[in-house]
Amino acid sequence: METASPTTTMASTSHVLDNPVWHALATVHSSFAEGNGLAKRYAREIGPLAAVNEPSVEAYRSLAQMLGPDDVAGLVYGSPLAPPSSFNVLRAMEIGQMVCASPAAIELEHKIERLDQGRIKEMLALTELTKPGPFGPRTPELGTYLGIIESGRLLAMAGERVRMPGFTEISAVCTHPDFRGRGYARSLVSALITEITRRGDVPFLHVRMDNADAVHVYEKLGYRMRKSMHLAILTRGQPADGG
Repeated sequence: METASPTTTMASTSHVLDNPVWHALATVHSSFAEGNGLAKRYAREIGPLAAVNEPSVEAYRSLAQMLGPDDVAGLVYGSPLAPPSSFNVLRAMEIGQMVCASPAAIELEHKIERLDQGRIKEMLALTELTKPGPFGPRTPELGTYLGIIESGRLLAMAGERVRMPGFTEISAVCTHPDFRGRGYARSLVSALITEITRRGDVPFLHVRMDNADAVHVYEKLGYRMRKSMHLAILTRGQPADGG
């Protein structure tokens, strides 16, 4: 699927979305980045997402040097990842990357409110309960976060995560289990799509390939599957140089 011309390219991939975390940390989100020209990661309080510019021995060694013994790194890449044996692979799976180049016209059905750090305890509790993906105490600093609140209680939320010139990822889409089936996620994602496209970016997101219900909701909002991506959750094992 053609979406937009990439602002930069990599030798081993043809589009910035094939290595989205790297391109975010190297551009719009550079102020949140730790690392160097080979490997980068988000600050620990934001989350475990990390990236290597190229899947080389040197880049993985650089990533290992950034990880403490209890740190976890989450890598998302457009081709299969094969980290050195000096890493422990806790989880590896394919996920779908969807892009919303032509948003559908959707009328919002619910009252949407902006979330700020004053709601961070509720946001952390909701993401811990629903497990939409990595979410830390500083994650809301990455972009806009929206929620549905009733009687002072946060029932559902969604927000922006990885961002680079021309593209913004929608993430942390979650609803409290007691309030599912009311279309909250649809309204929240639609509101974010509107905000993202108004500033000239193309929304994208990642979804589990087996989550057919979520894929269906996103397709109705104008998302189309771009490609299968590869997710690896790593911890540092022995030193990357084997010493």
